[in-house]
Amino acid sequence: MRLPWELLVLPSFAVCLAEDYALHGPVFVQEPSHVMFPLDSEEKKVKLNCDVTGNPKPHIRWKLNGTEVDIGVDFRYRVVEGSLLIKNPNETQDAGTYQCVATNAFGTVVSRAARLQFAYLENFKTRARSTVSARQGQGMVLLCGPPAHSGDLSYAWLFNEAPSYQDSRRFVSQETGNLYIAKVEKSDVGNYTCVVTNAVTNHQVLGPPTPLILRNDGVMGEYEPKIEVQFPETVSTAKGGTARLECFALGNPVPTIIWRRADGKPIARKARRHKSNGILEIPNFQQEDAGVYECVAENSRGRNVARGQLTFYAQPSWIQKINDVHVAIEENVFWECKASGRPRPTYRWLKNGEPLSTQDRIQIEQGTLNITAVGLADAGMYQCVAENRHGLIFSSAELSVEAVGPDFSRTLLKKVTLVKVGGDVVIECKPKASPKPVYTWKKGRDRVRESERITISEDGSLRIVNVTKSDAGSYTCVATNHFGTASSTGNLVVKDATRVMVPPSSMDVTVGESIVLTCQVTHDHSLDIVFTWSFNGHLIDFDKDGDHFERVGGQDSAGDLMIRNIQLKHAGKYVCTVRTSVDRLSATADLIVRGPPGPPEAVTIDEITDTTAQLSWRPGPNNHSPVTMYVIQARTPFSVGWQAVSTVPELIDGRTFTATVVGLNPWVEYEFRTVAANAIGIGEPSRPSEKRRTEEAQKSGAQTG
Repeated sequence: MRLPWELLVLPSFAVCLAEDYALHGPVFVQEPSHVMFPLDSEEKKVKLNCDVTGNPKPHIRWKLNGTEVDIGVDFRYRVVEGSLLIKNPNETQDAGTYQCVATNAFGTVVSRAARLQFAYLENFKTRARSTVSARQGQGMVLLCGPPAHSGDLSYAWLFNEAPSYQDSRRFVSQETGNLYIAKVEKSDVGNYTCVVTNAVTNHQVLGPPTPLILRNDGVMGEYEPKIEVQFPETVSTAKGGTARLECFALGNPVPTIIWRRADGKPIARKARRHKSNGILEIPNFQQEDAGVYECVAENSRGRNVARGQLTFYAQPSWIQKINDVHVAIEENVFWECKASGRPRPTYRWLKNGEPLSTQDRIQIEQGTLNITAVGLADAGMYQCVAENRHGLIFSSAELSVEAVGPDFSRTLLKKVTLVKVGGDVVIECKPKASPKPVYTWKKGRDRVRESERITISEDGSLRIVNVTKSDAGSYTCVATNHFGTASSTGNLVVKDATRVMVPPSSMDVTVGESIVLTCQVTHDHSLDIVFTWSFNGHLIDFDKDGDHFERVGGQDSAGDLMIRNIQLKHAGKYVCTVRTSVDRLSATADLIVRGPPGPPEAVTIDEITDTTAQLSWRPGPNNHSPVTMYVIQARTPFSVGWQAVSTVPELIDGRTFTATVVGLNPWVEYEFRTVAANAIGIGEPSRPSEKRRTEEAQKSGAQTG
């Protein structure tokens, strides 16, 4: 059957609304959790929570054991803001597994399953129990036999109507409720009553008393331990849960209980032992806690060992969820979800709350879903379900499929595109369309043919390289798909390229001079032109550096740079950059600045006598003019500033870096510095040497006697 045109374009209209008003499918904010409801509760109503967002607002339904709950038929049921309220809940009618189902225009999602159970504890059926007789020294087990119930129970015993405490001789199993006495003594004679408490309802019932008497046929001798309370061969514990093992032995003497791992590893320090070692608890159970555990019961007559495997399991937990997907009709969709868990989870998929299976275009393999050539009918809400025998989790996502003819209303071609002769240009064509359209281009009325210079890309853009004047004109992009055709037009304007006619020249100048670096171009005078200069990679700020830099030229095709009173710091690379709206080019010049030499370095007093000092130094920068001579100056506490001193050699040339200062005064503190000179001038002096005192005056002449 052919769908009417209005129906075909309706999804695209819905998608547009979704973009403008954030329409979306149902998303669970809160899913229902398991509920254990006390039958004797005064509340007389139970609530299963379900909170869902969506636009339009989702409609909420509920299922019980897979069958929809009919709110209209059973007045006890009400849906309030998504949650299910059950008035006067009935165990027979209402116990079971519930799921919240949320639906709006975009599809349906189902929540995780939540069990509703009813907690109760009935009374003991029998009113009296037979008397139990035991010999002194014998081990004894008193059975509790709890009545019918639902919900976890806890157990205690009364002895002669008073609480019976537990020690190394007495133990109450929280698994069976039975009372174990390792070795009966005279003080144990009396009435025993089992007390059962429902952990959910806190309801408590007392069993009929069991009398315990001693036999008169003698005392029982010593015997080896007999383990009566033994944990199962396999105990499965959830990740993060608490493993709990019970172990208790009868025996005479009273046995001691020791816990250990069969593999020799120490039991985790977090483990707790209580009730005289009869109970071992391991909180926050992890993979490394799994293994074979042993309970060793020992007394002077022997030992007994119970063994069991503690295994680790983990409910599924998401590693990777699925996310909403928005695609054009006929495109492909791929989803993948991953979950951790022990045992390893398996996966299944739902569409709008119903099972999805591999067929035709839909391929499912564990956590992956692949839909090829998506159609409008594929739109909806999808859920990946990861499950193992300990639980299941849902991840939901929306698939929206867009089908619309080409539309340029928001993406018109650029009205005017500028390009220079010899340049490359791309004219973009980006209509809104689904599925992707086929593109053709026209120049004026003629269809554009592809060539070495002209290509039409997959996304519809027109690319022209090595542009010529003949490429200028009016260009129209025509887009066509199953749902229609649309076009948009723009103009390509080709301008002459800018060329540098007089580039700046590299120069060799002396400190204090002024120069002009030329930068003159020819360009299309219909375009604005901008000149900028950079120095050693940094843009010149003419306002900040106006003392030395100034623009000169006086016409729009010249951007010359004047540098006044050049200093050594102005040496380097100068770049003139010319920009128009269609091109950008640069020209470079290097400026060498010659000046007096820089200060010599590391002036050192190598040796000093009463009248001489041997000095050495390292040359400083010559600033592009060779050093011709060095002069040495000295300063003492008695001199006025720095004074030139006599040296050997008398004249120190630019290739000599040592000299001897002569004519010094004995026993005076001196410091020295060096000054370099070249053809341009005298440079800055070096940093002073260290201060050194000349030696005492040498005594001269021979003594006579």
